[in-house]
Amino acid sequence: MTQTASPYTATVPVSVPVSVPGRPSRRARHRAAALLTLLVALLGLTLAGATGASAHAALLSTDPKQGAVVQTAPTQVTLHFSEQVTLEKDGMRVFDPGGKRVDTGATGHAGGDDSTARVALDPGLAEGTYTVAWRAISADTHPVSGAFTFSYGHASSTTSVSGEQATKGSTLVGTLYGASRSVQYGAYALLVGSVALVLLCWPTGVRLRPVQRLMLGGWAGLLLATVAQLLLRGPYEAAKGLGQLFDLTMIQQTLHEHLGTMLIVRVLLLAAAGVFLSLLGGQAGVGLPETESTDLRTEHRLRITLGITGAVLAIALACTWALADHASVGMQVDLAVPLDVVHILSMACWLGGLAAVLLGLRTPTAEGGIGAAQVQRFSTVAMCAVTALVGTGVYQAWRGLGSWGAFTGTTYGRLLLIKIGAVLVILASAWMSRRWTAILRAEPEPEPAAPETDPATESADADTEAGTSAEAKANTGADAGSDTGTLADSKTGGPGAEGDASAGAGAGADAESPDAGTDPVRAAQLARQQAARRSVVTARAREASPARGMLLRSVLLEVTFAVIVLIVTTLLTNAPPGRSVSAQAQSQTSAPSGPVDLNLAFDTGGSTDNAKGKVSIDIDPARVGTNLLHAYVYDSSGKPADEPELDIRVTYPAKSLGPFDVQLDKVDAGHWASSTLQLPMAGTWQLQVIIRSDDIDETTVTAPMQVSN
Repeated sequence: MTQTASPYTATVPVSVPVSVPGRPSRRARHRAAALLTLLVALLGLTLAGATGASAHAALLSTDPKQGAVVQTAPTQVTLHFSEQVTLEKDGMRVFDPGGKRVDTGATGHAGGDDSTARVALDPGLAEGTYTVAWRAISADTHPVSGAFTFSYGHASSTTSVSGEQATKGSTLVGTLYGASRSVQYGAYALLVGSVALVLLCWPTGVRLRPVQRLMLGGWAGLLLATVAQLLLRGPYEAAKGLGQLFDLTMIQQTLHEHLGTMLIVRVLLLAAAGVFLSLLGGQAGVGLPETESTDLRTEHRLRITLGITGAVLAIALACTWALADHASVGMQVDLAVPLDVVHILSMACWLGGLAAVLLGLRTPTAEGGIGAAQVQRFSTVAMCAVTALVGTGVYQAWRGLGSWGAFTGTTYGRLLLIKIGAVLVILASAWMSRRWTAILRAEPEPEPAAPETDPATESADADTEAGTSAEAKANTGADAGSDTGTLADSKTGGPGAEGDASAGAGAGADAESPDAGTDPVRAAQLARQQAARRSVVTARAREASPARGMLLRSVLLEVTFAVIVLIVTTLLTNAPPGRSVSAQAQSQTSAPSGPVDLNLAFDTGGSTDNAKGKVSIDIDPARVGTNLLHAYVYDSSGKPADEPELDIRVTYPAKSLGPFDVQLDKVDAGHWASSTLQLPMAGTWQLQVIIRSDDIDETTVTAPMQVSN
């Protein structure tokens, strides 16, 4: 009696081994228990590594103050940040007016305060304007940098120094670093979402090859991107190029950081995830049809065990992000971290599950594709995930923005608006998907297709069966002692029933192994015929169920905008939250306001008496709006110098404003004035004075000035 193959196992390709149906072995149960114990231990290590601080360090104040003119030579420069920072030995560099470094010793914290940075200065500083370039690592692992100037004795011109440019870092390294973070978010969503869909909604989906590839692709992508971030972290935070990618010193420094710990934990968790995926795909009873699976109680127990293990693994992986990004610092950390974990898990279950559903819809139900009942079940799971996603997202937005104005006034707020818009499009598509799912459920489920066979193979099987029957009859009527001769005749194509059987078997073999296996042309023809047959079956299935095709399109739209959400999420983690930006702006504008008095030495290089001297600039009240400016030029002897030409320009580097020419009126010899100087924004402005002592000789001197509200 010929055993009829299950339609599921005959039509759905399998790339993972499936053990004999039955109760899970004791060894498999021990492996699952050991894996669960390991995951709990790793989760504990992850939670133990959490630290408290605040998000994206903002420079609150400096000593000496930005743009200040001090009369006593400073012995050190101190910076005060809004939260804890990690410093490099060369994190602060101070340059004199000629561009020479005057800092001495390593950069450290002032008085043991982790929210400060301090570096000592050489003794015997000359008078003039000094430039400070600094770089630090926020508690949320993001590098922050900047530069400012102060003057000792009087302001002077400054020389461009390479130290200020080094804080910008390599554009390529920054791009690759950001890309690795985006890939990690996407790969995590694919891994967790596809596994959640299989365990909660679609057990037979684990036997579908595209779903298997999705799981393994998510796992491999997350592992490779994590290793890439680990290698790129050193050059990224040190503002170096790709040549330092495998620098052992930088790698060691990264491993000693909080982020390095989280990345190592993530790699260990992914090693455990590989074992989990092998258990999920190879364990008996998971995803098998009822005719081949174990009893329902055993399968239910097995799915619960794997589900708990997978949940612990997914939560632990999510913690490696939550404990190293914005949620781990700032206010309400104890509440923000678990809510961020829920946010990440909800995102993964929803968006990663959508990708798996999309693959299931592309496969006809008769060939193992996802059915309407499974889609409806996932729709319920997705609704719960979206509810959690929106709730936690609202809290994160409130915590990160701080004010309604930050929506449009900060990069963080503008990115958040883009993310909200993309999520709304996804929700609209999800609503349409639910409607098409309801229509699809009302349609009758198609019968599972019989195993696909080649027509030539069917004919050959029939001939083989007839030949076998004839051989059985001949053997029955033959003498018991003629077995050897009959076997010889059968092998040599002898006459009688054996010859007929040999002919029948030859017909079957002609369609199967000899020609198809040894003739590549014939094998290619058969492959093309089978592919064409599958295409026709798929097209007919879609034509027979228009609702399934529309559901496929709406899910594809959801997945497309899900990719946009993941990219914007990465940009959000790299952008300083609105609260930090507001705190920094407030600290800059809260500086003492008042008239600005600048004394700039100049030398045009000419031979006349007025070629060398000093220009004094007075700006009153040095506030946003209209200001009064006076410029006095003195020669080297201190007498007013009647220069042929004097021009003044102002720029605002923080917003790339300017340069703006100041309309000057000559009041007297060596005296120019303007009553229409407009300064539209508060902050540090750059003042340029162009002095021409004769028809040829000319020079430009610059100095910063502080403008308040």
